Amino acid sequence: MHMADSALTPASQLQQSATASPEARKAAAAAAAHPASGFRIGFSEDCNKKRRRTMEDAHSYFYDFGGVCGQGFFAIFDGHASKSAAEWCGNHLHETLLKCLEQHPNKPIPEVLNLTYVEADRKLNDKEGKSSGCTTVSCFLRIEKEEGAGDAGVTNGQAAAVKQKRVLYTANVGDARAVLCRNGQAVRLTYDHKGSDAQEAKRIMDLGGFVMNNRVNGVLAVTRSLGDSTMKEFVVGNPYTTETVLVDSDPFLILACDGLWDVCDDQDAVDLIKDMEDPQLASEKLLEHALANYSTDNLSIMVVRFHHR
Repeated sequence: MHMADSALTPASQLQQSATASPEARKAAAAAAAHPASGFRIGFSEDCNKKRRRTMEDAHSYFYDFGGVCGQGFFAIFDGHASKSAAEWCGNHLHETLLKCLEQHPNKPIPEVLNLTYVEADRKLNDKEGKSSGCTTVSCFLRIEKEEGAGDAGVTNGQAAAVKQKRVLYTANVGDARAVLCRNGQAVRLTYDHKGSDAQEAKRIMDLGGFVMNNRVNGVLAVTRSLGDSTMKEFVVGNPYTTETVLVDSDPFLILACDGLWDVCDDQDAVDLIKDMEDPQLASEKLLEHALANYSTDNLSIMVVRFHHR
């Protein structure tokens, strides 16, 4: 594994893939200081063997995403009914996003993310093993020109620098979650799509389905996912999206599957790691906390530490 480089092809920029060995992931995480990108990443996972026989989660992250220095892509995929859907997303969701960005250069990014998820969902539903699905949370850190900055001018014979901003575009389906720390407070950037949610339950029933014991048609606990083609009439792949301009008071971001969030609320997660500068140690701290509090699911936790100039 090596650091992503803007000169590399998008496919070769994968910092960690769903198929990487634990040793490779550890080595990559330890080497994750990438000051030119303005952020560092830590990742920890655990099958939770006392509760689960297999690991069905996957993840991916990139530095300098799309060949642009400072951009990033971070994602976690929580699989069910096998790892097939999560593994496919870990290997291909970023590629689908890059293609959609290229095909729709003038569309707002949240719309592009919706197209990306719908296309990934379609591809999964065309695959064999159609019962597999995954909840997903992904974040696209994009470098944009400040509004009203105009083009670079010339001052004293030198080109004036164009002011830039960093915008975090988040998308999710299901109950995988992204939480931003802002001024020490937890800010949830995602929406939990569950059968227990009144708005989602109404949507299911309006389509002719039902929710029993907080499960879609008595089967699936989440109301949105990628894959799950046998329930696609009700369990859609359209994501909830948010757009957040990062500021100096945003030190870090947490992405995790419900294995963490079922036993730890947003603010507690932020408080646990807010004084930890190393994102790898921070992700390990959250993992240990989840296990100590009897999480019953696979665990995948990513911490992105931002560096502000």
